[in-house]
Amino acid sequence: MAAILLAAMIVYFRLAIRFRIIDKPNERSSHIKPVIRGGGVIFPITIILYFLLNSMHYPWFALAVLASGAISFIDDIRSQARSLRFGVHLLATGLILYESGAYSLPVWLIIPAFIFVVGMINAFNFMDGINGITGFYTLAVLFPLMLTEKDLINLELQAFVGVALLVFLLFNARKKAKCFAGDVGSVSIAVIVCFLLVQRIVVTDDYKYLGFLSVYVVETGLTIVQRWRMGEKVWEAHRRHMYQVMSNEMGWPHLLVAGIYAFVQFGINMLLVKTDYGIPGLVILFAILILLYILLKVNLLKRVRAQAL
Repeated sequence: MAAILLAAMIVYFRLAIRFRIIDKPNERSSHIKPVIRGGGVIFPITIILYFLLNSMHYPWFALAVLASGAISFIDDIRSQARSLRFGVHLLATGLILYESGAYSLPVWLIIPAFIFVVGMINAFNFMDGINGITGFYTLAVLFPLMLTEKDLINLELQAFVGVALLVFLLFNARKKAKCFAGDVGSVSIAVIVCFLLVQRIVVTDDYKYLGFLSVYVVETGLTIVQRWRMGEKVWEAHRRHMYQVMSNEMGWPHLLVAGIYAFVQFGINMLLVKTDYGIPGLVILFAILILLYILLKVNLLKRVRAQAL
């Protein structure tokens, strides 16, 4: 499996260089040299392999990954209309909610489920801005899921995704990355993670698994609030995320910052799987994270201003 994915990556690199699928740095980038874009194509490829090798299991999920991955890959090559991308995200969300059995939930939970999944697809996309962060963070979510998985079919799917992440990180988790995930990578891995989490919630009726993405939820949500208060267009590219402040303004190594995010989320997830405080515990978790995030970001921004004087 790993050998197949490794070969696929090498072939893709050659094609990307030939057809110039390259991410050129700009004023909002966290890199300074052109890098191959779209290395995250390995994630849809992995789902295709899983689908073909497992009697075409989870067809609607596979279609969701392929649809979202396809439009995102096209967008990596040539920018597509925001409305088109959002429409495909809605389609993918509907498909994974159907495949996961979420439509069996009370009607009043369906709309929040849609909002959560679409929001997380965009959160993964927003957060994919430095080397290693998407791969490390997703492993921090995936490993606790694997430790507590009781369904062998799902465990195999998680193992496939884990191998794909490790292969991707071979080329991305470097001081000078060989490739970036691109929209195809961040969006498709978000669809995969959301499917696994929503399915776990449906099967266990345990909403603590919403906390498995709590770091991204808090970071993305509070950054949107910050930009809205500053009068900025929240859908446009920027450098106001805390991980961007750490890596760009503070000059911290990308892999260190990515590791911090993954480590914090991994610690939270391991705590969640070993405890059972229900919805009240989840509310307390998010309240603590929001408070800590605000305090840390304010402190970092003060240090940045002090350095600029």
